[in-house]
Amino acid sequence: MSVPISIFYGMTENVKNLVVIGDRVLIKPIASSSKTGSGLYLPSSVKEKDAVHTGLVVKVGPGYPIPREDADSFLKENADTVNYVPLQVKEGDQALYLHANAYELEVNGERFEVVNQNSVLLVFRDDLTELGL
Repeated sequence: MSVPISIFYGMTENVKNLVVIGDRVLIKPIASSSKTGSGLYLPSSVKEKDAVHTGLVVKVGPGYPIPREDADSFLKENADTVNYVPLQVKEGDQALYLHANAYELEVNGERFEVVNQNSVLLVFRDDLTELGL
């Protein structure tokens, strides 16, 4: 569905200079197994068409902007003073996401995908202390 976009930085640059906007999430896809449970090997084209993929969350956007009650002040305010509702997805999470809604991105030969937070079905997180677990 999406067309890969290639970005080439200098050799020392990587995704740290990318700024993720709004409710979007930058994911490094994790290669799935090419072997089925019954022992059949699948070509990569079959795996790419799977509806759901997994990947490592590399960067997240600031979240959803909160509108102000006074519309005039909202339009004139500095971008630094905008308040956001933060995303549930955090950097370092392993995410299960809908591949059909992903935009492919290639940075210095590495493949990434950008999805909206609502395309993320669930995340695996090692540290659950912030959730009280």
